Parts: sequence; structure tokens; C-alpha cells
Amino acid sequence: MIIILQSGVSDAQVDHVIERVEAMGLKAHLSRGTYRTIIGVIGDEQKIATEPLRAIPGVADVIPVLPQYKLASKEAHPQPSVVDVSGVKIGGGHLGMIAGPCAVEEPERMDAIGSAVKAAGANILRGGAFKPRTSPYAFQGMGEEGLKLLRATGDKFGLPIVTEVMDPRLVEIVERYADMIQIGARNMQNFSLLTEVGRTRKPVLLKRGMSATVEDLLMSAEYILSQGNSAVVLCERGVKSFDKATRNLYDVASVALVKGLSHLPIIVDPSHATGRPDLIPACALAGVAAGADGVHIEVHDCPEKAKSDGPQALLPKQYAELMGQIRKLAELFGKRISVPRKT
Repeated sequence: MIIILQSGVSDAQVDHVIERVEAMGLKAHLSRGTYRTIIGVIGDEQKIATEPLRAIPGVADVIPVLPQYKLASKEAHPQPSVVDVSGVKIGGGHLGMIAGPCAVEEPERMDAIGSAVKAAGANILRGGAFKPRTSPYAFQGMGEEGLKLLRATGDKFGLPIVTEVMDPRLVEIVERYADMIQIGARNMQNFSLLTEVGRTRKPVLLKRGMSATVEDLLMSAEYILSQGNSAVVLCERGVKSFDKATRNLYDVASVALVKGLSHLPIIVDPSHATGRPDLIPACALAGVAAGADGVHIEVHDCPEKAKSDGPQALLPKQYAELMGQIRKLAELFGKRISVPRKT
């Protein structure tokens, strides 16, 4: 950490800053320049994370050397993390291919979609039992019955399941059924929910908020990691933009950026990012090419009858064609799609 002192700072003020630093068990290295005086702090920065150093008289600024998201940073874990979702690996050269309907629907529909995505090569089944919707009058999900149905479908086709939790009070029930817990974009900075999920030992899929920076995303991951849950997978799903041509702005650059900052796996969700089936294949391939550790895509066998987000879902045939392209690209980059354990 570097403490930059104000121009014209007095010797007494400099001594006071050094005394405060040393009182925390750290070493202070004073450097006086022609125009600026700085103090280099040597030691564990976490000891002063909560200290109001900027409030000390004579201090102009405090610049941390390490990022605030210490557990999520590459400094904490130089090698890429691999998250295991009931036998499916994500990260470290393993691709997580998550597919399924936006919302869990009737058994016949779930059976048809589950069969189709499994045949195409998906290794994790998704579906929302609790649905956060912009309108309070829109379909809100089937609740626990939806969780049971998603679990049964996953078991039938040998696929782990991932589903969203929206409320700290529902974490226990979602944990009971799911192999992986999703934190949606609207809840990325619901810190009470992040803390509660961090206390579970289920893998977590953390989606980037609609107006969140990459640093915001990593700080949210830090909440989960700080509670002892190290199995976190990040997800780029688009951010809000002035352009109405797509549902959101697909920030594929964030994938490469996260790879340089963090050891955590990151996948892409071109379904929510674009909201347009015609753009999903190209954006999915772009994400994998940028270094993504998987792709999250909504698939429905009859989008016009879907209870949620039907217009952005791929048909099973379209998903199968895309999976063939992703396999070729994965092979080119030396990555592989892990096969789920047989049930």
C-alpha cells in the first residue's frame, strides 16, 4: 500500500502517519521527492483494510497495491480454479455447458427439453423454480414443485441441475434439491443472500449485474468466498446499454479481463446478453474464443408457449448445431466438455 501525503505536510504529520502504520504491526518506508512525499507500507494489507487512513491529517490519498477482492484475485490463487458440479468440471480447460428452459414447466415439457439438451452434449440442466420478473404479474415460477420436477428431470437424464435462489430464506430449500445454486443478475449485490449462499458448500453460479463493473462482480464473489465457499463460477450475461438493438450489451471483453484478474472460472450467457436467437451462436463462440469456461443457453422445444423468455430460446435442433461448433472450437483451444457422472 502507498500513502500519498499532501503538499506542504509537516514533519509532525509525517511522524504521526508512520506511528499509526507501525502501531498496526506494519513497516513504513518514507520517500521524499521534490514535489511529493509518499510512505510505502510493507506487510499484510488486510490489517489496515478497515482503517480510515485517508482521515489522518496530511494524507492526500491511499492506494492499495493488492485488489480488495483478495480471495478472488490471482495473487491469492495463481492457478485457475476448477469447480466440480456433481462430477462436471468447470475451469482449467473444462467447459460447463448449461442448457434448459428459462423456467421449469410441466413434466412433459421438461422431459422433452432434458432429453434434447443431453443428446446435444449439455452437461448441466438449468431451469428457474423461483423467477425474478420485472412485472409482478408475470409468471413467478413453480416454487418447490418446480425444484422437485427439475431434480427429477436431471436425475432421469444424468445431468446435474442449477437453479436460482432469490431470498436468503429460500437458500436451504434450494440447496436441498440443486447441485449448483445460481445468483441472478438482479441479486448480484444482495449481500445478505451472498453471505448465506457462501455458508453452503454447493457450487455457486454468480451472474454479473446489469449495471455492475467487473470489479463489482469480483467483490460480490468475495462475499461468497469469505464465508468459506470456494466453488464460485462467474457469468457474463450482458450489461445495460443505450442501444436497443439487443436486450443487453454483451461484454465479451470482460471474459478476458476476468481471466487476467481472477482464478475463478467464468462462463457466458448469450441468451440474456442478446435476447435474440439469431445472435446467440456467434456470441457463444466468441465467448469460448475469448477464454470462457462454458456457455449458458436457454433451450425450449416450443418457444411460443414458454412461460418465460421464450423469444430468446434456441430450439433443440439449433442448440445441437451450436454444440457441434463449440466442440470444434474447444478442440482448437485444447479444452474439453466433461461428461456428467451416470446416475
